[in-house]
Amino acid sequence: MPPQATPGASCWTASVCYPRPVSRRPASQLDLFRSSPTPRPARVGPAVVTADFTSVARSVPPEVRIGTSSWSFPGWKDIVYDRTASAAVLAHDGLPAYARHPLLRAVGIDRTYYAPVARETFAGWAAVVPEDFRFVVKAHELCTAVRVPAHERHGARGGEANDRFLDVAHARDAVVAPAVDGLGHRLGAILFQFPPQDARLVGGAARFAERLHAFLSALTPGPLYAVEIRTRALLGPAYAAALRDVGACHCFTVHPTMPGLAAQARLADPALMPAVVARWMLGGGLGYEEARARYRPFDRIVDPDDATCDGLADLCRTAAALRRPAFVIINNKAEGSAPLSAFRLARRLAHG
Repeated sequence: MPPQATPGASCWTASVCYPRPVSRRPASQLDLFRSSPTPRPARVGPAVVTADFTSVARSVPPEVRIGTSSWSFPGWKDIVYDRTASAAVLAHDGLPAYARHPLLRAVGIDRTYYAPVARETFAGWAAVVPEDFRFVVKAHELCTAVRVPAHERHGARGGEANDRFLDVAHARDAVVAPAVDGLGHRLGAILFQFPPQDARLVGGAARFAERLHAFLSALTPGPLYAVEIRTRALLGPAYAAALRDVGACHCFTVHPTMPGLAAQARLADPALMPAVVARWMLGGGLGYEEARARYRPFDRIVDPDDATCDGLADLCRTAAALRRPAFVIINNKAEGSAPLSAFRLARRLAHG
């Protein structure tokens, strides 16, 4: 874990411009003579990080981009942000500061899993990050769930058969086109995350691989597509062959529903993929709610997982040696604080 920021520590910055706020009402006479107007709250800025943190960040191979799942966590004060701000404020204003951090050169967009977002939203995100920053965008859940998730956002449809499962038109129009048009070259990968589901519902491993191959083959060419599965029975030779044939990536996921990284790499060789995509989601044998309660406010490493950190470093080295991109997205629920886990991974890469 990096030490706390100290006076005189270096802070990496990038130029980000904001439009001047526009008044939506004419000034009243009282406004004209008010001696001490209420000040607007200052925008959140990047934390001042230590020289050690900056040095480690600079040592990461240029092919490797490390980031976190979203950016709206108040507990990241003095780690990513320079002040305390609410989750709502960070969701709206935090990305420019996040993207100015020396280590965080990517971010995972999770909200797109629950509902598609418009091209304009993607374009707004792209406009406030550096040129070499990348987004890993999760596809809408209806692309990958055999049954409509039983959640209030789906109303009475929850639990029904999902007619948009592996539907090319929905994926193209609701996921791919807005992300490509809005993010442009800042789009790192589009991720299709298949939730844990009975393999028999998709016809078993062989049938799933056939359907996945047909689906990916029909998508708009150009973006990097990655697939994350959370059903062990679907991970096998047919699945890996389908990905290789269409030039897509297996997303190496650290999640209790899946085998470890080494086992995944034996079945889906990272050296045969156009890029390495990995997500460090959940460890320590905890469920999401348990991990959230244990790790809040996500400002320190609680349960260090050295084995996973080493495994991710090996994947990154494979990509760097082949001069291929690597995207590693880390969740707070992996070890307790995603940006501090990112530092631990970067230090592994720096020092071997």
